[in-house]
Amino acid sequence: MNLYDILGPVMVGPSSSHTAGAVRIGLITRRLLGDEPVKAHIDLAGSFAATGKGHGTDRALVAGLLGMQPDDTRIPDSLRLALERGMEVHFHEVQLTDAHPNTAVLHVETAQGRKLELQASSLGGGRIMVNKLDGIEVNFTGESPTLIVHNLDQPGHVAEVASMLSHKAVNIATLHLYRNRRGGYAVMVLETDQPVPEESVTWLSHLEGVMKVTYLNPTQEEDNGL
Repeated sequence: MNLYDILGPVMVGPSSSHTAGAVRIGLITRRLLGDEPVKAHIDLAGSFAATGKGHGTDRALVAGLLGMQPDDTRIPDSLRLALERGMEVHFHEVQLTDAHPNTAVLHVETAQGRKLELQASSLGGGRIMVNKLDGIEVNFTGESPTLIVHNLDQPGHVAEVASMLSHKAVNIATLHLYRNRRGGYAVMVLETDQPVPEESVTWLSHLEGVMKVTYLNPTQEEDNGL
């Protein structure tokens, strides 16, 4: 246990789970999408649905989508700011089986038509866990540089990604593989000790059998234009 675990995050809002964690869920969604969304359909489950409005969960999630950090003083005004920026936001309550009590499912889309579906839970103390990405079960926190490769379930893809990272002197901290069925749709989630060069992410996206590559760098600066 460290000091952060005892004191919690520096934040705006009454709850580290319902507010700070929700901001981080919105922010990680924005970063994985690669741009600010113009449409956001947000499903709230468990206590997010039951008590989230009083804790500002709705405003916190939208604040993250706008690129704000948990300590941003503009979080209470995020719904108004989103409207001013032309972001269409809809909230719904849903029932999810076997999900953490503080869970949100975000369906987002950019002006260029790029889409992302993310399910994540707030674990307390501002920490989050991404549970599903585009319908595939995953588990990562976004606290480290994270490379996510969506590909056909074929031999050779894992070796190609690992070889590229080794060539760029990027060490793999964790590697998780997921697929919907044998020979179907697969996802690699790699957390690394060093940032992955942008040109390497682009190179991966052009490999045969690779459908989509998303990259999360938690240290990147946000340009939210607010």
